[in-house]
Amino acid sequence: MRVLITGASGQLGQDLQRAFHDDDSRRRHELIACDHRTLDVADRDNVLQVITTTQPDAVVHAGAWTAVDACEGDPQRAFAVNALGTRWVAEGARLVGARVCYVSTDYVFDGTLDRPYHEWDDPNPMSVYGRSKLGGERELGDDATVVRASWVCGVHGSNMVKTALRLSRERDELAFVDDQRGCPTFTEDLAGMIRRLVVARVPGLFHVTNQGETTWFQFVRDVFTAAGLDPDRVKPIRTQDLDPPRPAPRPANSVLDNMALRGAGIPLLPDHHEPLERAVKELLQS
Repeated sequence: MRVLITGASGQLGQDLQRAFHDDDSRRRHELIACDHRTLDVADRDNVLQVITTTQPDAVVHAGAWTAVDACEGDPQRAFAVNALGTRWVAEGARLVGARVCYVSTDYVFDGTLDRPYHEWDDPNPMSVYGRSKLGGERELGDDATVVRASWVCGVHGSNMVKTALRLSRERDELAFVDDQRGCPTFTEDLAGMIRRLVVARVPGLFHVTNQGETTWFQFVRDVFTAAGLDPDRVKPIRTQDLDPPRPAPRPANSVLDNMALRGAGIPLLPDHHEPLERAVKELLQS
């Protein structure tokens, strides 16, 4: 397949390139890796020119503005990139007959359910970021693939694992919220699942996370443990006690049930502790 990846220099985009390059099915894929400099998804002319020139078989649309708090202060940019940008990608894909795989988020939910969210639950985003990403989902046709992930982490870009390790060198004691629950999703595993869905041309909406729910407090303790640090240096705090408070509201319950993957007979990603150990080891050696 010829696969175009948007947001190719981001934390997921870099692992997507590796996943399609190192396909364990021994298929050979031609990659067109586009970052913001080569493809500005908010620029319709740029998007259409790149897609119609390269003629991909599939577009993995991982490019987005993911700065949740910054989105809250600039809704125009958030929707221009995350919603309208997806409209232009979908338009370009239609022109060349390419399938689209769109990467979305747990922030499309309000987090008030007392159980994990499955793919047929109604979205109700609380933040500008969540509304803009849901807007992107609604720009796609029935033949597209939508992958919702939560608490995305990896060895590239900015994420909680890297933040925790950095803060461990700067502070004796750290505080993280213990009233937000979710399932960490590591980009190496997520990229492999996206490749599987794209190559098999599977349409529809899928929640894709590593298994095992946790809180940010417990997750950072696990990061410390994996790094050989004292987890008791990490203390719990309530979201309402954060100082300063975050501009964008966070869902208290971000746990995504991978019901569609189970129903389709597709093996789920492993427990998040496994890739966490690998990521911490790689980051400490880098």
